[in-house]
Amino acid sequence: QQVGVRTPEYHPPLPIQSCDASGCVTENTAVVMDVGARRILSAANNDVYCLGTDGWDYTLCPDGTACAQNCAVDGISQDEYNNRYGVSTEGSTLRLNYYTESEFGVNIGARLYIIGEDNNYRLFHLKNRELSITTDLSTLDCGLNGALYFSEMEGDGGMARFPDNQAGAAYGLGYCDGQCPHGLRFSNGQINTESETEFGICCTEMDILEANRWASTYTTHGCLTDGYYACYGADCGDGDDGNYYNGLCDKTGCEFSPARQNNRYFLGYNTSFELQTSKPFTAITQFITDDGTDTGNLVEIRRRWFQDGVEIPNPVANWGYSQDYDSISDGYCNEYKSFFGEYNDFSEQGGLDSMAAAFDRGMVMAFSLWEDASTYMQWLDSLSPPDGDPATPGVYRGPCPVDAGHPEDNHANNPDAFVTFSDIKIGTIGST
Repeated sequence: QQVGVRTPEYHPPLPIQSCDASGCVTENTAVVMDVGARRILSAANNDVYCLGTDGWDYTLCPDGTACAQNCAVDGISQDEYNNRYGVSTEGSTLRLNYYTESEFGVNIGARLYIIGEDNNYRLFHLKNRELSITTDLSTLDCGLNGALYFSEMEGDGGMARFPDNQAGAAYGLGYCDGQCPHGLRFSNGQINTESETEFGICCTEMDILEANRWASTYTTHGCLTDGYYACYGADCGDGDDGNYYNGLCDKTGCEFSPARQNNRYFLGYNTSFELQTSKPFTAITQFITDDGTDTGNLVEIRRRWFQDGVEIPNPVANWGYSQDYDSISDGYCNEYKSFFGEYNDFSEQGGLDSMAAAFDRGMVMAFSLWEDASTYMQWLDSLSPPDGDPATPGVYRGPCPVDAGHPEDNHANNPDAFVTFSDIKIGTIGST
């Protein structure tokens, strides 16, 4: 993955704040687009495409390793961020548009990462810290997902690990997550010309907010790996070969979804709901240690909600558990999974301890807006499984009809949808 010179790279500025008891300090951070959205050009001649409208040039890309050596990733200009990919920033607000038409065709959503002034990803160490974000989900209907999450990517985007990677974080390389994806175009030091690779790319993931205007969840995805890891075979946990629970990562995760925990009128778009997504709100996520220090054991991931200057408590899981759980903890995860009859991969992958280890090593903040062509986001905002009884514990995820959320319907009926993330603050507990 060489660096192209055809288009100078632009990083939309997105300052965040670091806070403690003495106040908050602004960091001059920015966002960078994931490498998968970029032009792939010949390193020797940027006027020649390695991947063009007619497909791959297999002279330049006979295999993934040669392709990485022979090809370069191009920069994205400010105009392209705005008008090709629907990404813009203003002050401390990031906006991602859902459906963007341009001379290059239609673009659906985006994935971006926080980057520092040194052109490395800004690494976040989350134990004994809290994260505050304000978001607007008002236009995201059924089947859409505006997400903010952390992934244990390498700060340099893999430059030290892979000698042929000269682009690194500055061009959005190095993605991994708890699903161990096989379909990344740039992964494991290669440029992959097939739609899927035999290897997947795993790492610990912490979903702070996966949401639309009808549903929301926050979820842990721990892994038995240290950072970026290329998996093969059963280690990837692929469902189509029967190894979903044999992999190195907890793909299902431990989630706190108010609706799934029998609080069906906590978050939604109209006045029937306690937290109304028709207007912005703030979510604070706290990572609590047992002794209140950065080196203590992670014992709880707590959520606080604010709207119109008023705190709205996170609801208590409402299935008659042994305790009044209103946050993620080992006890909560183990009990709800037993109650729902789910396989407890959370515990097998180390519970909160595996998350804590990744928090100690440092994680990258990611933003995305996406659609779901396979399950239509039913796992987030509808019934899952779709033929399940909504009265059965764990089936109901949100009020969206099971036949809603199809991408083609959202393209036609909701092309102007967007999500914003604003006023991002990271700090000691109670400081943001």
